[in-house]
Amino acid sequence: METDTPNDARLRPHPDTRFAPSQIAVDLNAIVARLRSEPQTGEGGHRQETLYKDGGLTIALFLFERFTGLAEHRAAGIVNIHVLRGTLKVSAGEQVHELRAGHMLVLGSGVPHIVRAEEESEMLLTVHLVGM
Repeated sequence: METDTPNDARLRPHPDTRFAPSQIAVDLNAIVARLRSEPQTGEGGHRQETLYKDGGLTIALFLFERFTGLAEHRAAGIVNIHVLRGTLKVSAGEQVHELRAGHMLVLGSGVPHIVRAEEESEMLLTVHLVGM
């Protein structure tokens, strides 16, 4: 049995507890405020919280500081990037998309992409893994 130590103590309830209910109402503004109040950003200068996860579906909220982002990566499924606030540049394949608040980008399975915040930004990410 694993136990939390001071160095790996959880900031949030365990996913088994968070995602157990059959209905989950989410206050994005409250989560943004809580994430912004955390003492330091995660790796790469961003904060994130998984809002829901079941099988191959994941919904997560990301907060980026200016000029931070995510290094090139790819998902084995459909990726939906929805910008809630700020401006993100997403390089996907041979294209660069400048996404502002209210814009959304859908990427097919396996498309390599890089996310870079041009200013302080918030992104709602949905990933649906293929075959899950």
